[in-house]
This record gives sequence, structure tokens and C-alpha cells, in this order.
Amino acid sequence: MNIDTRIKFRHLVCFLEVARQGSLARASDKLAISQPGLSKTLKELETLLETTLFERGKKGSTLTEAGVAFLRYAGPCVQSLREGVNSLRSGVHEPIAVRLGVLSTVESLLIPEVVRRLHERHPALAVSVVTGPSAYLLSQLRVGELDLVVGRMTDSPLIQGLSFEHLYSESMTLVVRKGHPVLTDPLGHTHLEDYPVVLPLAGTTIRKFADGLFVQHGITPSRQCLETLSIALSRRYVQSSQAVWVAPFDAVRQDLKQGELVELELGMREPGGSVGLCTNPVLPVTPAAQWCVEALREIGQEYREGQYP
Repeated sequence: MNIDTRIKFRHLVCFLEVARQGSLARASDKLAISQPGLSKTLKELETLLETTLFERGKKGSTLTEAGVAFLRYAGPCVQSLREGVNSLRSGVHEPIAVRLGVLSTVESLLIPEVVRRLHERHPALAVSVVTGPSAYLLSQLRVGELDLVVGRMTDSPLIQGLSFEHLYSESMTLVVRKGHPVLTDPLGHTHLEDYPVVLPLAGTTIRKFADGLFVQHGITPSRQCLETLSIALSRRYVQSSQAVWVAPFDAVRQDLKQGELVELELGMREPGGSVGLCTNPVLPVTPAAQWCVEALREIGQEYREGQYP
């Protein structure tokens, strides 16, 4: 079936912004057009496609099943066209940038090495890194705003329709600051509920592994907790308090080596979750994105073989 030539670029832009914002009001503000005008444009698109793309309600606009299916293709289409126009305007006809979505599990150890190797091999490459929860990053990947997402995300429902490639497995561990009273308490591991605990945000993939660590060792965590995906905040809080941090091992590897943090010896670590890269199968792979994939695979193999870090 041929594409209906009545579908215009403005139809796609409006559709994507409403999908991104989840609200006609917010999308109209972002696009600087009136809400009635935006609603009319969406209605035109739905008429041309002969389907309903959004369910409208008091809480905003939610994609229908048809809307989710259309989103997989509309996002990459618009992004590719924008890149093509920008490359012609700038006089540069080859992509020289890669946009990475990075989860907190990999931002402190894996990604710096990826960027170092990319810049060593491609001096003119610009690497743009966006951090945040997996749901947000995967949604950006789906609409073509990101080239890749790296981290733990296999349990996220938003990964459906995207491609995931395993790189390596990373365990979770319990750490405290040096001089923490639990380190000199013979029964310290049974009294961990007496100390605040730092955990990943509820509902995230990494939180499930953190909770699993407590279950495996029969530990009752404290009700006093800090929930965050920020490695920097977690590290600073733990170093200045009596808190126990359920941390991705790679995030604290250097701190342990330097003696800034101390790992609680439980006899075994939680076996670990899959760290990998996620791509959008309908998104054109730019040379820069492929360079990044190759670097990630290379480091992932070194990690599995014990050669890195």
C-alpha cells in the first residue's frame, strides 16, 4: 500500500510531541501552537490513518495499541529527516555524533571507558549522554531521540518491540563507609535494620536485584531509606552517614579499591543482572552508533573474560 501523500511532516511532529508529553496542553505549549489547532492536526492524522491513536481523558492523552505501533516508525522517520536536513545545512554529510541513554548502573565504570576508546579512534566524534530511569530512556529510544540505551533494563515493559543485546552480568553488594560500627560488631549483619539503607528506586529493574540480595541472606532492611538512582548522591550520603548501600558492584569498585567504602562480607554476592545495550530495530543505525556498539561489545567481552576493568 502506498503512503498517503496527505500525511505531512506537521502531522508526525504533533503526534510525537503528544506521545512524549502525554498531554495536549503540554504538547501545544512545547510546539507553540494552540490546543485546538493541535487537536485538529491529530484528528486529521487519525482520519488519514483510519484509526484512533490516543485515548483522551482527564489525566491526559494515552497511546492506543495502534498509536504505540505507529510510534515505532514515526519517531525514527522524523529523526532521520531532521538529521538529513541538518547535515546538508552544515555541509557535513556523515553523522559525527552518537546519542546514548545511560542507566546509573553503568555510568561510573563502563561509559567513561567507552567514550575514551571512541575519542581515541574517532577524534571528531561528539558523544551525547543522557541519564535517567529506564522507562524514560527507552521511551526516548522508541521515538528516535536516542541511538542506544545502555544498562539493566530487561524487566522493563517498555523494552517490548526493542532489541536487547547482553554484554555482561554485574552483581549487587552491600557497602558502608570506612569506620562504620557494623564492621566491628560480631553480629552486625543481623542488625542491619538498625541503619538507614540506600536503595534503587522502587519498580526499577535494579531494585528487584537489590531486594533479592536481602531475601537471599535473610536480612530485614531498615524502614528508614533513601531511594535514588543517583550514584553520586548515594556515595556522598553513605560516606557521611551510618547508611548501608545496596549498590551495583561496578559503581563502587573504585571506592572499595581506594578504601573509601568497605564491602560487607556476606559469603556470596547476588548473582547479578544482565547489563546490555538496547536499540530500536526500525531506527537507522548511523556509523557513529555502530562505532559505539562495537566499543561496547569489545569491553563487554573483556569484562566477561576478566580483562576489564
